[in-house]
Amino acid sequence: MINTSRRKTIGGITFISNAVVKILVGSKNPVKINSVKQAFSKAFSTVAFEVEGVNSESGVPDQPVGDSETFHGAVNRAEYIFKKHPNADYWVGIEGGIEIDEEEDMEAFAWVYIKSLNLKGKAKTANFYIPKEVSKLVREGHELGHADDMIFGKSNSKQSLGSVGILTNGLLNRTDYYEQAVLLALIPFLNPNLNF
Repeated sequence: MINTSRRKTIGGITFISNAVVKILVGSKNPVKINSVKQAFSKAFSTVAFEVEGVNSESGVPDQPVGDSETFHGAVNRAEYIFKKHPNADYWVGIEGGIEIDEEEDMEAFAWVYIKSLNLKGKAKTANFYIPKEVSKLVREGHELGHADDMIFGKSNSKQSLGSVGILTNGLLNRTDYYEQAVLLALIPFLNPNLNF
């Protein structure tokens, strides 16, 4: 029998106080995994987390275009891993995308979607503009990370600095950029008594 005095509620989920909370991220990309680790550790600093990246299907093209397609990619990733791995506490989908504005300039951003058995949260990163040299390659069919590698002479930059890190000269890397959106997506979990 479990001693109820040893239970605590974290993000709308009740755990035994010494339990390790399991979080699955719908990607093997270390940037996405680390952004989730950082955000959850800040949001719930007294809890031990096990964060694991698992392969997931986004159901959208490798380079999503537009807000809706990118958002659905994040949701699909979380839902896919929820169905495949139901024995976790949280499931997280992160999807990076691009948008073409009314002046035909290209912006990059990402959506984050987090779900538990009883709550869900979502948030979007800030948008930033992509140089025309890179956007030309993306328009020709290259994924943004590959286009960055070609223009800036990098290798697999989407698993390290990313576009945001390259363009800010390392002042903001991709992990920290995603972390803020993960924290914002945790708002419903930080306020489980409110309706979102």
